[in-house]
Amino acid sequence: MGLAERRSAERFKNEDYPGWKAQIDEAAGFDVPVEVAWDELAVPDYADRYAEYFPDVYFTPLVDALGAIGADAMGKDALREGVSQIIIKNSGEYFSPTGITFADGVLTFDHKSDTNTHHVEERTKAIQALLENGL
Repeated sequence: MGLAERRSAERFKNEDYPGWKAQIDEAAGFDVPVEVAWDELAVPDYADRYAEYFPDVYFTPLVDALGAIGADAMGKDALREGVSQIIIKNSGEYFSPTGITFADGVLTFDHKSDTNTHHVEERTKAIQALLENGL
């Protein structure tokens, strides 16, 4: 990862991510422990697109799915009791919802940050279904 990528990822982490984290917590109804592998999300040659790609790939689907589940007290209780951590990463292996898993209370969201960025609704539905089936 070059300097441009490191700067852009750091900017997103410090300026944009706190707002997304607040939205995640609000949608879930509690302060969800979230671990983001920023060094993996920052892929070469796309530093100028992180502000668009990171939300489209990771954060919008996550907030929307949690919000749909946590729309009522039963859903918020299920999330609070069943989700212990969210891990967001890019192993470079997945470019579809097949990289999203939920096991032992940990939602792992593994997806290439520069591929299929416009498939927001597909990822949202996959996260929601995975959580609803696992909670």
